[in-house]
Amino acid sequence: MGILKDNGVVYEPINEVDLSPNSDQLYLHSDVKAPRMAGFLAKVFVWFLEMKIIGKILLYFLKKNNRIQKLVSYAVLEESPLYVPLHPYEEFEEQEEEIECLNRGLSASEQVQHAVDCLQSSDSSILEDSNFSFRRWTILDYSRAYTSRQITPLMVAERLISAIMQSSGPEMDMSFFISYDTHDILRQATESTLRYQRGEAISVLDGVPIAVKDEIDCMPYPTTGGSKWLHKVRPCKEDACCVQRLRACGAILVGKTNMHELGAGTSGINPHYGTSRNPYDPKRISGGSSSGSAAVVCAGLCPVALGVDGGGSVRMPAALCGVIGLKPSFGRIPHTGVLPLNWTVGMVGILAGTVEDSLIVYAAISGPAESHKPKIPRLNLPKLNLSNMSSIRMAKSNEWFNDCSDDIRACCSRALANLHKLYGWETIEVTLPDIEVMRLAHYVTIGSECTASIAHHLEKMGKSESGWDVRVALSIYASFNSRDYLNAQRIRNRQMRFHEKIFSMADVIVSPMVGVTAYEIKDDVRDTGELDYVNGAALVRYSIAGNFLGLPAVTVPVGYDRLGLPIGIQFIGKPWSEAKLIQIAYAMEALCKAEYKKPHVFYDILAPS
Repeated sequence: MGILKDNGVVYEPINEVDLSPNSDQLYLHSDVKAPRMAGFLAKVFVWFLEMKIIGKILLYFLKKNNRIQKLVSYAVLEESPLYVPLHPYEEFEEQEEEIECLNRGLSASEQVQHAVDCLQSSDSSILEDSNFSFRRWTILDYSRAYTSRQITPLMVAERLISAIMQSSGPEMDMSFFISYDTHDILRQATESTLRYQRGEAISVLDGVPIAVKDEIDCMPYPTTGGSKWLHKVRPCKEDACCVQRLRACGAILVGKTNMHELGAGTSGINPHYGTSRNPYDPKRISGGSSSGSAAVVCAGLCPVALGVDGGGSVRMPAALCGVIGLKPSFGRIPHTGVLPLNWTVGMVGILAGTVEDSLIVYAAISGPAESHKPKIPRLNLPKLNLSNMSSIRMAKSNEWFNDCSDDIRACCSRALANLHKLYGWETIEVTLPDIEVMRLAHYVTIGSECTASIAHHLEKMGKSESGWDVRVALSIYASFNSRDYLNAQRIRNRQMRFHEKIFSMADVIVSPMVGVTAYEIKDDVRDTGELDYVNGAALVRYSIAGNFLGLPAVTVPVGYDRLGLPIGIQFIGKPWSEAKLIQIAYAMEALCKAEYKKPHVFYDILAPS
């Protein structure tokens, strides 16, 4: 751009940056300068943006106003680029009574059985209080009901199909699914029912309905990525590795859930397949991009669903819908059969009604793929026992933690106080530098990877079949150059070093999951989608380290705002520390579970007839 060039920020050497709570590091609030657009206004903006000369000028000022150029593109820093966040493995000081370390080479069903053993050695019965106002059916509830012949998988499938059809009808228009096949669901359920009749159930997942985000290959469905065109140029030929493992455990794969098109947004608003609505308030978003997966779990259709988390896309909707969202370490779950929209930041994740269910499915789908076995550590599973947990140190960066709505701040602060009161866990104050810089660097990275992944398809299909909001995202993504990308990877390396220092002082980093609760779906988004970068920045504010740095993270519902909308807290762990994270999530859930509220839209699939 020559004369329009910005002066970039000069970053201090890492060893000179103070991470103590008294640090003079300036916390940058997201200063997004872009008006909300939808409907005709969004179309006009896209028309100008896709003009050769006017579009380049618009893109320059869009990047400038949102500080990408100053903080990333022209930044001066000494770190070298780090392209893939695959962490070396270090042994953790985890006590034998707290975890079970699995041998390599176990089948998915064998790993599931070990997870069940970890639950059976727990004190989970403490949580099953009859005074609870609302309790979700779990995987073990399904398994016990089938084994005792109280109900069959076929009966559950029939109820489920009825619920899907009702929720998809014009009166409700919940838009949970992009595709489902009643014949295929009934076929799987019939086979599972016969196995139970013969006393040959494969695992506790046998007959359990599980939904799959339409970013993951699952036969017999096309994988659309929430678009109208991607499945035409990339046919689905076989199940993704994670789906194969669930199927091998006997799970019923019930269809492909709705999502924000190409994962290029945080709201879940999709002009092609409708907007997955929040079961707590159907006038509001369920969040993106794994919107349908979060909503079907929230609404009780499935105890678990799979999502893909590229920028909080599992954890954000989980928090907005009041369910568990688990994103493992980069490399823990094979990415084979997942749309390659973002190679180094996207990871398969789990949305579940309970922490126990997230553990069971995590055990089922974890481990290297047979075709390529990277050097990742053996799988550790936590023994969930509240009376036998070690003390936890939680790092909290105050300004970042407090950069959210008043209701979220108060609710998450109260949750931390309760953890200290009941378990004696300590919160230590730290400073996490350059959080906003990391968000922008992640945006450059995920945008560059998405562009590189689908550029040749876009040349064939053009942008005309994409939603108007996604066309804006694709234009911005295509504007990133080698300077943008390389500096983003240098910032990744820098942030990795900062987080390593924080983890030398604490077991986890704690934060709210999102900066705002679910907001209303406006009438003008139906045909064009929505451009709302202010709310988008608030939703992703706490998500980025998990993706950009490949760290495991989990969100747990801890309460509600004054409108009754769910609030989630997040724990970010050291690489490969999923067992510890699940233990922490279990302890957090135990303190809040009695106060969980039933969603406005809820299907009691296992209710006695």
